[in-house]
Amino acid sequence: MNYYSIIKSAWDDALEYFLQDFNIYGTLENESGIDYEIIDPSNVKLISYNKPKPAVPLKIFFLPVKENVSRIHKYDKKTIIIGSPNCDVVGLNILDEIYLDRDYVDPFYKERRENTIIIATDCHSINEHCHCYSYGVNPYGGENSDISVSVIDGEVFLMVYTKKGEDLINRMPPSQTFKILDESSISLIKKKHTEVISLIRTKYKALPDYIQTGNLIRNSGEDIWKKYAVTCVSCGSCATICPTCTCFLLLDKPGFEKVKQLDACQYPGFERVAGGEDPLRKKFVRFRNRYLCKYVWKPEKFKSIACTGCGRCIETCIGKISKNELFMELANIN
Repeated sequence: MNYYSIIKSAWDDALEYFLQDFNIYGTLENESGIDYEIIDPSNVKLISYNKPKPAVPLKIFFLPVKENVSRIHKYDKKTIIIGSPNCDVVGLNILDEIYLDRDYVDPFYKERRENTIIIATDCHSINEHCHCYSYGVNPYGGENSDISVSVIDGEVFLMVYTKKGEDLINRMPPSQTFKILDESSISLIKKKHTEVISLIRTKYKALPDYIQTGNLIRNSGEDIWKKYAVTCVSCGSCATICPTCTCFLLLDKPGFEKVKQLDACQYPGFERVAGGEDPLRKKFVRFRNRYLCKYVWKPEKFKSIACTGCGRCIETCIGKISKNELFMELANIN
């Protein structure tokens, strides 16, 4: 890993220069919050850094809500994505395990991953439901990203983790110069990291960790799931907005075309079969199934965690269901 710094105005100029060769998406802030938008010379200076978090997860760039998988997609430029929090970047780990499996590679996912440079952002604060560190995910960029960024007092600090990241740095226009960070600057960045970790630890000290949560769910009875499922409207937003949920349908269309479409386990009929049987017909069973998948079954099959603590499922829930409150109640029961 290499550390660099550059003044903010020079960094903005460099990104504008990169627009010649890359499609760039960055996090912009408006009255509704933060989300990804296409970057052009008019808004490159407005990219939001170090604030959690975009409304949609990073996975949307690699797993579109809907795509035709019977056609070859051609891309004229590679892509740079700027401003992704580490909870989203770490969420790609389990997607990589699924879609880049040695025997069953998804060529569309693979091409997007290989042709995308991810510039993560360190979080200098937390939102109400951010709990990444409770599950062992750092609130700052790491080796899952190509580069991570901290902006402090008009200076951009870059931590470069991969060859793709180094290659991008080496493509900087000659007029833009980087400094190699000294120990005092590195200490300043690490101090920011420690401060945010402390905020999460304090706020969620009663929240069981990822493994403990799996054990609690595995041994739980029906009553607590019935209690929390009462206000669930089966909209599926918790699954569709999740950085790691990846269920999909394959739809046959006229002309022998096949469309892959995002699906969600909370939709009624998600597991209904042709004979009419549906093991998830009851809402509380369907509700519990989502957490069994994330905390029990996926850990049995994959090395990567299936919840990175972003908190979006809580924020987007129409029924105001907090999985964290549920898990803390489970911990108290046990």
